[in-house]
Amino acid sequence: MAEQALIIDGKAAAASLRAEIGLEVAAIKARRGLVPGLHVVLVGDDPASRVYVASKEKLAAEIGMSSVAHRLPAETSEAELLAKLAELNADDSVDGILVQLPLPKHIDTGRVIDAIDPAKDVDGLHPINAGRLAGGKPGLVPCTPLGSMLLVKSVLPSLSGLEAVVVGRSELVGRPVAQLLLQADCTVTIAHSRTRDLAATCRRADILIAAVGRPGLVKGDWIKPGATVIDVGINRLPDGKLTGDVDFAEAVKVAGAITPVPGGVGPMTIACLLRNTLTAFHARRG
Repeated sequence: MAEQALIIDGKAAAASLRAEIGLEVAAIKARRGLVPGLHVVLVGDDPASRVYVASKEKLAAEIGMSSVAHRLPAETSEAELLAKLAELNADDSVDGILVQLPLPKHIDTGRVIDAIDPAKDVDGLHPINAGRLAGGKPGLVPCTPLGSMLLVKSVLPSLSGLEAVVVGRSELVGRPVAQLLLQADCTVTIAHSRTRDLAATCRRADILIAAVGRPGLVKGDWIKPGATVIDVGINRLPDGKLTGDVDFAEAVKVAGAITPVPGGVGPMTIACLLRNTLTAFHARRG
């Protein structure tokens, strides 16, 4: 039987990270009588968003964090949402603020993100946090790129000098993960829909990160033998199953290590949200 790639277990990595955070939260509570506070704002009743918010609440509570969800009706105006954020910004018990996306169409997402206190922006999307990341300075980093990097480092202790290709240039994943790879001394290429020979570009990568939202885009023969492949894509097929941006059945025969979908990057995203809340707590309160 042919050898196949190491399957990177995101669920186990996320459970380990949450346990580590939980120990630190318990120590803070015992020493100072304080607990980090995460507040999630959900506007409307999008079913997927509702599930995500409930999961965040549950996992935060499990590790002893204070977690509050503010569920606002779909008809909430932009002004009302901005007023809620101003209230949370001013509340000293709130360490982390996350506005669940997508927002209803009548609300300007950019204006809402800009209104979050950058010190409490645990999604890492505020322009100040994006600028700090681009400048190589400490700040709050978007959760999915942070989780992706932790999974890469779990199989590659040193990234220095490796060639990394990121497929996708979104502000949420592609650009920030490229910045993190640069900070780890990788040589980084960001590929996208205008890249002339995408397959050949991917084939150069020691580390390949796919984040485009196109099911099965990355084929097995796009992958350098032995490469580490991180599949950020979460695509729902007509039969209801989830699949990634990488053709897993082909890629697993070529890669050295690969994340599955589901069970790869997804669980790490919420664990890194909790980690960011703890980071924000320490930065604000010492």
